[in-house]
Amino acid sequence: MKILEKLVRRFSATSILSLLLLLIMLMIAFIEPRFIKPSNLVNLIRQSSIISLVSFGMTCVILTSGIDLSVGSVLALSVLVAASAAKAGFPVPLAWATAIAVGGACGMVTGSLVGVLKVPPFIASLGMMGAARGIALLYTEGGPITGFSRAFRFPGAGWIGPVPAPVAILVLAFLFFHFLLDSTKWGRKVRCLGSNLVASCGTGINAGRVISSVYILSGMSAAVAGLMLAGRLDSAQPTAGLGYEFGAIAAVVLGGTQFTGGKGRVSGTLLGVFIIGVLENGMNILNVNPFYEQVVKGAAIALALVIYGKIASGGKKDQV
Repeated sequence: MKILEKLVRRFSATSILSLLLLLIMLMIAFIEPRFIKPSNLVNLIRQSSIISLVSFGMTCVILTSGIDLSVGSVLALSVLVAASAAKAGFPVPLAWATAIAVGGACGMVTGSLVGVLKVPPFIASLGMMGAARGIALLYTEGGPITGFSRAFRFPGAGWIGPVPAPVAILVLAFLFFHFLLDSTKWGRKVRCLGSNLVASCGTGINAGRVISSVYILSGMSAAVAGLMLAGRLDSAQPTAGLGYEFGAIAAVVLGGTQFTGGKGRVSGTLLGVFIIGVLENGMNILNVNPFYEQVVKGAAIALALVIYGKIASGGKKDQV
């Protein structure tokens, strides 16, 4: 562990995660050369793009020392409303907008509970998780909505020249969140709240408003991910997004964002998504039991928490 601490202090977490990702890819490619085929790598990025959108929103929430367990349920509810709008003859952009609006509204409810009413994030988002999933099931009586137009499916199945639309959306989302967190006053406020809530309030930061905004952003990100998923599958299902909150948390924590808040980057989150995506894709190619995917995610979270926890405690000792 001391060696790892020294490495982290000498090199950035992003550099270490990039090296880890490269090593995992080389190991899988050595065992199964099909892994590095261009078609498989493109498919890997397309698969990872959906959970990346959810993870970017989750990063903002965790930076405030919060948690959003409702992202999977909000994803399902948002895309079902958009699918219904599209089927009713609404213009495609308006149908997409309804999904984002529903996601933002769900996030606003959760954010208000946490930021204004001071309900613990776990309880507030758990309540929204159940409510959104229940409404989604009631909305369609448990059945899916299928058969969309090519235009509606564009976020998940379209192409922009030689680039798949999900990949383009992933790049734009990454740039947006990177700019938002690292180059704006809002991003600095988010990190300040996560680092020290009491001190931040003393500097005049409206904690309730900022906390509400991160949950709104998380809900909207989940809605966009839902549109990508529905476009790819040509189906909007009330059970969509099951377990996405777990995958997003795994990616965020593996990427170096601390549960205590204040420290983390979307670049680390993106690397965390790709590390988990590469492992899952590799296990599929190697015909490993798919149930081991959950074991890998659980192990990734546990290992990341132990490593980052040890590093953080070591840093505090050095400062004493």
